Amino acid sequence: MLVLGIETSCDETGLALYDTGAGLVAESLYSQVELHARYGGVVPELASRDHIQKIAPLMAELLERAGRTVDDLDGVAFTSGPGLIGALMVGATFGRSLAYGLDIPAIGVHHMEAHLLAPLIDAGTSETALPFVALLVSGGHTQLFRVDAIGDYTLLGESLDDAAGEAFDKVAKMLQLGYPGGPAVAAKAENGDPERFQFPRPMTDRPGLDMSFSGLKTFTANTVRDHSPLDDQDVADIARAFEDAVVDTLAIKCRRALQETGLERFVAAGGVAANRRLRKRLADDLPHIVYAPPALCTDNGAMIAHAGALRLEAGQRDALEIATRARWPMAELLPL
Repeated sequence: MLVLGIETSCDETGLALYDTGAGLVAESLYSQVELHARYGGVVPELASRDHIQKIAPLMAELLERAGRTVDDLDGVAFTSGPGLIGALMVGATFGRSLAYGLDIPAIGVHHMEAHLLAPLIDAGTSETALPFVALLVSGGHTQLFRVDAIGDYTLLGESLDDAAGEAFDKVAKMLQLGYPGGPAVAAKAENGDPERFQFPRPMTDRPGLDMSFSGLKTFTANTVRDHSPLDDQDVADIARAFEDAVVDTLAIKCRRALQETGLERFVAAGGVAANRRLRKRLADDLPHIVYAPPALCTDNGAMIAHAGALRLEAGQRDALEIATRARWPMAELLPL
């Protein structure tokens, strides 16, 4: 089954072809980072307009590079939530209309489920990989799940305020490092002194798997204020202290999640899962961990095509109605 995946939940226009027999065939991605960088964050209206301009040319380029045509498609999958409603509507409308015109099935995909399953694109989705604990860590979400089957997710803990990726973006603004914040802070932290500042590890001194990054963000803001004006080394040292605090906090909670569930297998997904220091720490601390390749940690069409293909192959289909959701708890998903 050859499935076209379409991702337009935020500021990446991603399309991909996934074959249930052969795996990932091809993918194309257009990033709007330069467009939004001047504003220090995503402007929803601009994101929607740019998706409209890029989606059809990207599909044409993708099919040509893969040596396929629309007539080869057996299904279409598109992100239907959570995300920016205007951006979601572009991909959902395009994908549902294309499927209708070709008389093939279509399905709306949960963006975070697609992230969760992205590490399994290459690793495989056999039953031997289940159950496992998953960390979804991105700009909008920081959550720990027990995964007993595809679609059968139990929320174990989550951030009670800012997501880890959101905190990275806000600290990057404080340090005037630009957008997107995560890679900018991580790059600056490479030259930072890990001993100079000691930042708190929020909520690690109490039981449970919930997290909080708002206080850490405030602590960073106070450190910036107390040491201003900052020179280049100050910026690097603060970036390193912040990154170390986030990595330690996540690692402690992930290790605790395995202890509380009695499981050994662990999956880390989402944009922040591409962070080099976090990947190394989790690899050192956990007995068995699977990641997506860094290119598949951020938003992309491949993860949508893959997640959609699994559900289409299981017989799930969407009606003609186009439904997008800014918020969408994963507990509402149907199991396969």
